[in-house]
Amino acid sequence: MTSSPTSAGTVPDLERYRQAADRLTAATRQRTPCPPVRDLLGESDIAAAYAVQRLLTRAAVGSHRSLAGHKIGLTSPAVQRQLGVDQPDSGVLFADMARAEGSPIDPADLLQPRIEAEVAFVLGADLDQPNFDLETARASVAQVLPALEIVDSRIANWDISIVDTVADNASCGLFVLGAHRQPLGDLDLTTLTMAMTADERVVSEGVGAACLGDPCQALLWLARTAREFGSPLRAGDLVLSGALGPMVPVTPGTTYRATITGLGAVTASFRKDLP
Repeated sequence: MTSSPTSAGTVPDLERYRQAADRLTAATRQRTPCPPVRDLLGESDIAAAYAVQRLLTRAAVGSHRSLAGHKIGLTSPAVQRQLGVDQPDSGVLFADMARAEGSPIDPADLLQPRIEAEVAFVLGADLDQPNFDLETARASVAQVLPALEIVDSRIANWDISIVDTVADNASCGLFVLGAHRQPLGDLDLTTLTMAMTADERVVSEGVGAACLGDPCQALLWLARTAREFGSPLRAGDLVLSGALGPMVPVTPGTTYRATITGLGAVTASFRKDLP
């Protein structure tokens, strides 16, 4: 049951974290977006937001959901402007979030979906050493491929601060991976160009450099952050880089296709609403 609003700082930390987690869990179960959780956590307490995210992750794993990797969010200036935030965040990916290109996605599985094009990495080595740089992060990548992330907020009307989205697992919904995988090698991801269409109409465009200057730089940011929080990236992890261009609202009955130079294309189709 969703807890009643309580001002941050008036109750012990763990209780505030549990109240925020309960609010987000209720939104998911009841299929109804909830008020922001920043009233419980504070306007800028990112550590508290990640504590809520960890509570939700532990509960999901306890319910036998399997971890698949991590996502980086808010890497594109365009998306930061869309949401009114000014720094990246991260969340976890579960195996049951994956959708196949050829299988239409049911909008009823989501609350307020938006879609964005990204670079996906599959790691071939752990990133758990005390010090590593961009070269080390690149060397850890076994495969790179195009991806579409369907972001989704449990917070009503996407009224989110950085605290709200972090607590809400970085507003993660579902993801679709492209079929073509290749080694990263010497590929310069900063020069990638991306165009995303909705039923063949261009709705989003961007470049690799829009993702923290370089999608590999986003991977490095995540690797350092994950290690700092005690959950270093491991071989086999899937990592979504963050958006290359603006995200767009999902329209039921529409097919979205992102083409990324040098990586290929990836498609996500959505069923129409039930009558």
